[in-house]
Formats: sequence, structure tokens, C-alpha cells
Amino acid sequence: MREHVAIFDTTLRDGLQTPGLPVITRDARIEIARMLESMRVDVIEAGFPVSSPENFASVAAIAETVKESTICALSWATKDSITTVAEALAKARRSRIHLFLGSSKTHLGNLGLTQEQMIERSTDAIRFATRHFGDIEFSPEDGGRTDPDFLCRVIEAAIKAGATVINVPDTVGYCMPREYGERIRSLIERVPHDPTKVSWSVHCHDDLGCATANALEGVLAGARQVECTLYNIGERAGNTAMEEVVMAVRARQDYFPCDTRIDTTLFWEAARLVERITQIGIPPNKAVVGRNAFSHESGIHQAGVLKNRASYEVLNREDVGWKGHSIMLGPQSGRRGLQSVLRELGIELDNNQFEEAYRLFIEHADRHGQVSPDTLRTLVSPLRVSDVA
Repeated sequence: MREHVAIFDTTLRDGLQTPGLPVITRDARIEIARMLESMRVDVIEAGFPVSSPENFASVAAIAETVKESTICALSWATKDSITTVAEALAKARRSRIHLFLGSSKTHLGNLGLTQEQMIERSTDAIRFATRHFGDIEFSPEDGGRTDPDFLCRVIEAAIKAGATVINVPDTVGYCMPREYGERIRSLIERVPHDPTKVSWSVHCHDDLGCATANALEGVLAGARQVECTLYNIGERAGNTAMEEVVMAVRARQDYFPCDTRIDTTLFWEAARLVERITQIGIPPNKAVVGRNAFSHESGIHQAGVLKNRASYEVLNREDVGWKGHSIMLGPQSGRRGLQSVLRELGIELDNNQFEEAYRLFIEHADRHGQVSPDTLRTLVSPLRVSDVA
């Protein structure tokens, strides 16, 4: 049996910390949470209740609405914050608190804490949280830049205090993939823990473009939870993209000894829901959910994919709910691509007519770039055509 990798979605927390967002209403947050539940996301981090009254109310509403996913909320390592999270999650069917405290030299300096004080504050918070929660996640913030020996001490103390999930955040996207994977592997090997009671999680940022690669290396090293957002929205350059991790693991079952339970056919719809609500545009070349993810303009690629999709597509578009045109006509397109689009439009041409249509098409594409179906209809309309649509 393949091991299960839990998907911890933080679109509603870290994702909504993206700079410059419009006001995201409570109803909109609930709509996103319901979509994540439909996708079978294991854990939904619904927000940071202590940050504002509206954030508290949104987390509470999601906790009451969502029944299938565990609802998690972020908390400072303080009693007041923990109590606030407990109140916000009171009506959740399954709840988790996510405690965090900086552990790197930089963050300890900002907090004015010594290493010993950081351990003491973390463990005190975890022990207090056990009064309200049986599921406690702990994150030593900036774990990617924290001294490895100290990180082992912090995590061992957290587990002894009652933490059930240990998350190792690469908070500023500093780590390289092999480095991050080795860090996760080393922690799992060095820190005493009962694997039936404690799980390991990865949380990566994309400042150096390595978020997904780092997360996947963490999975290969033994982490069985990945923290991510839809199409990698989030602080600065964003978080690990859920769709990239899930589809990489799914597509490469020969490489990964595990899988997720995500309903991938909802990826396209979910990404566009978040795009509509947040007004953060999905880049056209975004892996899995971008409008160009399964589109081809080059004549060589068009000819290959029309013969066999696997020639230039590593994923099945139906598996991710992709909706769009696979053949895009432009200056690099060839005859096979043009034939395919004409066929889709229900336009029949004899050989001479087709060659004239191809000449007109190339002339237009060289001057104007991409050619839409409507433009193509106009271009070939003077020819003797029969519409069989």
C-alpha cells in the first residue's frame, strides 16, 4: 500500500497574506473552503484568528461549515492566542492548532530570546494547547536557516510537550532542494519520536524558485504532509503550489512511494475561483492550471500532439479539469494545426483551397501574432468553403 501524503492547504491564511489583495469577505472565504473540502484537502488552514475580529469570525464560520477536512488555525505561542484559536475552532468537527515561534539566529534576535528561552516558551505554549487540542502542529519559524543541532533540540522538546505534527518551514525560501531534503531526513533520523504519533510536514516559499522542488525533496526524505496554496499565491514570491506537488507525485508513481487523496479534476475550477476572489491573475504558463499548460502553437509540437498527446504532454488534461483550446494558431503553427482548428470549426476545404487558406493564415499571423477562431473564419470566408458545423 502506498503511503498517504496529507495536503495542508494554507490558501486562506498564507495565501491571503499576499500583498495588495482586495478585501476578501467572509462569504468568499467560506466559498474557497468549501471548494477545498470538495477537493478532499486533508487540512485547511482557515486563518489567524487573533489577527482581527473579522479573521476570527471567518475562521469560526469555516469551522462550523466544513465537515470533511480538518480545520486548522495559526497561533502565536502565547496563552491568549491559543485560547482565541480554541474559541474560533469550537464548532469544528476536526480541529488543529498551528503554533509557531522563530528559531533561527535572525528571528531569535528579533524576538530578544536566547535559545533556551525559545525552547521554554515553545514547550509552555504546547503544553497549554494540550488543554484544548489533541492535534497540535508546531513550526520552528525559519527552520531552513536554523542551526541543525539546535533545531533537533527544539523539535525533541516540542514532541515531549505534546506536539503531534512537526512542520519545518523554509520561511524565506533560502534552502536548495538537496539541502532541504537532507535537513528533513536528518531531523527524522536524529529526533526521538514515535512515528505512529508524530508526523512531519514541509512548508516552503518560492523566493529562489525552489518551493515545489524543496517540498518534493521533503516528501522523498519522509515528510508526509505538504503545506501549500493554489497556484502558489502567498507572501512575497508565494508558497509551494498544491497542484504542482499533487500532480508530480501522481504522475511519477514510479518515483514516489506515496500519493495524495486530492480530487485533481477540480484543480482548474478551484484555481479560477481563487483568481476571481483574490484578483491575482493565473500566469498563462503556470504549470497544471495555466491557460497555456496544455496548449501548443509550434507546428512541430502540434503535429506530434495530434498524433499522440504523450509526445508533448506529461499529464492528461482531463485529470486536472483543464478547459481550453489545445491548438493555438500563431506564426510558428503548421498545416496540421491549421487543419485541426478548421475541422473543429466545421470548415471543409479542398487541397487548393486549404493551401490558399494556409498562405492567408501565415501572412496574418506574421503581422498580428496569434490567430483566433473568429479571425480564421474571416480569413477563409472568401474561399469556396462548405460549413458542415
